[in-house]
Amino acid sequence: MQHDPLNDAITKIRNAIRAGHKECVVRPASRMIASVLKVMQEHGYVSSFELIPDRRGGQFKVKITGYLNDCGVIKPRFSVRVDEIEKYERRYLPAQDFGVLIITTPRGVLSHAEAKSQHVGGRLLAYVY
Repeated sequence: MQHDPLNDAITKIRNAIRAGHKECVVRPASRMIASVLKVMQEHGYVSSFELIPDRRGGQFKVKITGYLNDCGVIKPRFSVRVDEIEKYERRYLPAQDFGVLIITTPRGVLSHAEAKSQHVGGRLLAYVY
């Protein structure tokens, strides 16, 4: 039984990178995982992903670029206001303007830069660099 499918998906991607694979299969599929993969794709960490439907919840076939150094899920999912985002950038990202914090907001799943520009807070989901 899986307790955190997002954590399992990010761990699967991280293990595929460390093993030198260019693609991996993430299951089960969910809208949250699709949103996180879309943010990763917008920033160039994932080249593409596609949903492969099956009778057990579906799965994503993810093609990974070589630009991904590390990724992980942030637990517990801290609530963050717009003026606090910088504090968590310093905590989870290795350098300024390097990497992405992924935040779920009332306007959808966004990167930390988009959340700042739209002046909206939310909950921290993951980091990628």
